[in-house]
Amino acid sequence: MGEKTLKERTANGLAWGALNNLMTQLLATLIGIVLGRLLSPGEYGMVGMLAIFSAVASTLQESGFTAALTNLKQATHREYNAVFWFSTTVSVSLYLLFFVSAPLIADYFRQPQLVALSRLLFLSFVVAGIGTAHAAYMFRNMMNREKAVTGLLALVGSGAVSITLALNGYSYWSLAWQQLTYITLVNIGRLYYVRWRPSLHIDLTPIREMFGFSSKLLVTNIINQVNSNLLSFIFGRLFNAGVVGNYTQAAKWNNMGHSLITGTMQQVAQPVLASINDDEGRQLNVFRKMMRFTAFLSMPAMLGLALIADFVVVLLGEQWRDSVPLLRMLCISGAFMPIQSLCQNLIISHGRSDTYMWGTLLQIIIQLSVTLAFSSWGIQAIVCAYTVMMVAWVLVWLFMAGRQVGLTCMHAAQDILPFLATACLCIGVAGVCTWEVSQPVLSILLRMVITALLYILVMKVARVSIYEECVDYLLGKIRLRR
Repeated sequence: MGEKTLKERTANGLAWGALNNLMTQLLATLIGIVLGRLLSPGEYGMVGMLAIFSAVASTLQESGFTAALTNLKQATHREYNAVFWFSTTVSVSLYLLFFVSAPLIADYFRQPQLVALSRLLFLSFVVAGIGTAHAAYMFRNMMNREKAVTGLLALVGSGAVSITLALNGYSYWSLAWQQLTYITLVNIGRLYYVRWRPSLHIDLTPIREMFGFSSKLLVTNIINQVNSNLLSFIFGRLFNAGVVGNYTQAAKWNNMGHSLITGTMQQVAQPVLASINDDEGRQLNVFRKMMRFTAFLSMPAMLGLALIADFVVVLLGEQWRDSVPLLRMLCISGAFMPIQSLCQNLIISHGRSDTYMWGTLLQIIIQLSVTLAFSSWGIQAIVCAYTVMMVAWVLVWLFMAGRQVGLTCMHAAQDILPFLATACLCIGVAGVCTWEVSQPVLSILLRMVITALLYILVMKVARVSIYEECVDYLLGKIRLRR
């Protein structure tokens, strides 16, 4: 792949990935606002308690084969067909297991309503398992435009279903049907865009061939899912559904924020880095450029989100007031999550799923220890300790990624710290300037505008190359359309 072709594919992939994530987040925000006003923290908490089970089951049915197929020099019908039948079989088996275990889950959380709710909600990973091979095909071939269209249509459809049910008094059932409808519509879109179809000739030999690599990703992804949903699981036992709902709401906004950047980068990071895996110098340059672009976006976006966290109350109502301090703390770690994800993609692109697995395993062990150590101090103390640990562990991921391509501490500092410092400075100035503004909506708008203008001004005056390249790319696209 030539340099020009690589740049074009990366730029187009980032553009479609960014558009997809931006539109997805905007639509999800609108839907979330409506549902947040219609439902209470306790109703959100009911679904939040089950998140860890759905997440782990979805990871098991995918089993790391998306990354494994992407890393293959050539993926044929034989490999895709094997993944299809494996994922479908695993997802159906897991659903039957969880169906039988539903009463035990309800007993753990002391919520008998979870029996029926979990049996409906868990159907979503059965549907997801059927679409694993098609999703891997789209990811490997960077079909980001098609993924964008499919995701947006699915979001609109599932949002309409959930809002309609909530308006008619279906409470937390509306959230369960939203998830099930979304993945069903996504799978329909995948079938439409991907012309590949499975065959009845079932040969699982490719599964065994890929399992050495994918098994470590499987373990790691399970750990990641447990990590992402760990607090909801623990809070569901320690506190009532309302507390879980407030945390779930804060975590949702934080995830929406950093996943806009993370999702954009993930759609191109591993395919691009894997395609130049045999040229270490070139890969280092590409990785550092991706890291600068990530920090350029994530630092002002997530730290700025922490500054205006009161928007939750403005949009959803006073019943969500307790989620504001939780969101502020989570956004600090959220600013570093896209960088962590980028490091993980680099490690995977080198085929080092073992390094990825052990790094993630150590991370969750420490996080679990910290969470349990602060469990008697209350929810805010737990989230604060969790945030500090998450930020610190990014340094470990940078070290492990650096060993693959020769990234030094100085490189990482040069690529991240200028954007972190600039974002903190701009946000600090915005906070001071709006300190006396008592009207919440006006305060939020002023903080957003001041932060954005100051950040752009600094980038322009300092002639930051990433900023200039982004502007040139956007202007180039506009000129082409004209």
